[in-house]
Amino acid sequence: MSAQLPPVARAHQRTLLRGVVVTSLIAILLWVFSSEISADSLGQHVINVGIVTGLVGTNLILMMLLLAARIPVIDKTFGHDQALAVHARLGKPAFYLLILHGVFLTLGYAIDSNVSVSTTIGELLATPDVLLAVLGLAGITVVIVSSIIAVRKLLPYEGWHIIHMLTYVSVLVSIPHQLSIGNVLAEGNWQRFYWLGLYLLAFGSIALFRFLLPISRSLRHRMVVAGVEHIAPDAVSIYIRGRNLRALDSQGGQFFMWRFWAPGLWSHAHPFSLSALPSEDLLRLTIKTTGDASRRIAQLTPGTPVSFAGPYGVFTKKANTQPFIAVAASGIGVTAVRSFVESLQVPAGSVTILLRGRDEDSRYLWPEITQWASAHGHTVYESLGPRGSGQTGWLSLADSERGVQAGTVFPHLAHSDLYVCGPADWSNTVAVDAIAAGLSPKNLHLDSFSW
Repeated sequence: MSAQLPPVARAHQRTLLRGVVVTSLIAILLWVFSSEISADSLGQHVINVGIVTGLVGTNLILMMLLLAARIPVIDKTFGHDQALAVHARLGKPAFYLLILHGVFLTLGYAIDSNVSVSTTIGELLATPDVLLAVLGLAGITVVIVSSIIAVRKLLPYEGWHIIHMLTYVSVLVSIPHQLSIGNVLAEGNWQRFYWLGLYLLAFGSIALFRFLLPISRSLRHRMVVAGVEHIAPDAVSIYIRGRNLRALDSQGGQFFMWRFWAPGLWSHAHPFSLSALPSEDLLRLTIKTTGDASRRIAQLTPGTPVSFAGPYGVFTKKANTQPFIAVAASGIGVTAVRSFVESLQVPAGSVTILLRGRDEDSRYLWPEITQWASAHGHTVYESLGPRGSGQTGWLSLADSERGVQAGTVFPHLAHSDLYVCGPADWSNTVAVDAIAAGLSPKNLHLDSFSW
């Protein structure tokens, strides 16, 4: 059973989308009030429509870049996952608008010049800057196609990530045609400063928050792999040694983007949560070794250099507003929960933790969580075995059949914050059951992993 996004996530996405709409309106209004708009012929009307679709499409692309730039204020306010969700939702509208931009301009120029569309296309393609723009649009097309669910499932994460890097190149190569043949960025038009400023903000944010700051912090903390511990047939803990690691200022439940400088791994970063709070010189990640990259990570040798970006995420104790805390973790989602509960300093008996696994081999870090709960007077409920069905399908079949549900696992849901970490479908099913049992939707905090 799958559920809709929880209300908090929907609210965050609506707020971000409203911001995108506002910036699109600003782009249109700037053009209306700062350009000499010609509307004395059918061709000019069509050209004007092409300009507007181009302005809005370009604005959406730049907003997508900003949402993916890992800007701290966006991450702390809305969460990295919600920013990326809106980023993904903007892709197709932006693509369609840019296609329409080219179609309407071509038709408008053809009508205005009283020549055939094919002649107009030939004249436009003879302009080097327009040809660059077409190549840029082709690059964006590849990115959009790779994001279609059916296609994405065929691609390894690493390949999909590399394809998405085309976005930066595609946007950059489209700039020259705006400067050379468009009137919006022409010299003497003050819109030029707005748009160039927006380009600088987008690419400057990417350069600063995705490259320069991570490089600087990685050099400062000098992390290397300290060791690899196999904790299950399909899971390992990676120990990383570094300098002054408490200065990372990470909260339990957050994640980092990790880059391991070893053959086959250095070209892309991996999002992994801390599975324990850092000490002064040591931290730990726990990962499932089901993919090619994660299996290579499991074979890392001590001394392998590590760089990072982060921390990211709002799955932290700062979101807690209620006297009770309920926690549900499935599979490797237990990693974020392990560091999250370690960060809690709350009265005894106020935390209830549900651990879900398909079999004994998937009891990742369960003994550590049980030990922490026992030492602090909290409760742990283990649900092991094949999943049930229906609204309680997030539990084992045995638990579902004997009537266990969110309200029986977590007795104080109406006065609790519920933190859920696991696969997206499973997490949404937990949310449905918990809300039906009295949880306030505003007190639901999801850390669902998928790509």
